[in-house]
Amino acid sequence: MYLPQEGRGIGLINKLKAYELIEQGYDTVTANIALGFEEDLRDYADAAQILKYFGIEQVNLLSNNPKKFESLQNYGVQIAQRIELVVPTNKYNQDYMDTKKVKMGHLI
Repeated sequence: MYLPQEGRGIGLINKLKAYELIEQGYDTVTANIALGFEEDLRDYADAAQILKYFGIEQVNLLSNNPKKFESLQNYGVQIAQRIELVVPTNKYNQDYMDTKKVKMGHLI
């Protein structure tokens, strides 16, 4: 299922503004905060409602994001298994991956 939550919920235009700050040396979390947003505004209530509508009570969650896991559980979705997404790091994504791990608690 796809939820339009660009830029961790800040929208596409603000995501582009965040990219401008990232080019100035901000990381993704501090860029969102500098723009006046929380680090992650996404909410998974719609996802939980869609799953419930189709009678899906339990899912395997492909995510490294513990907040996504917790949020879905709080909305009554049973997580049978969390499947880690392994992404090799390189010089282009290392800082981004470090930020997700250190500042957002991603299980990387």
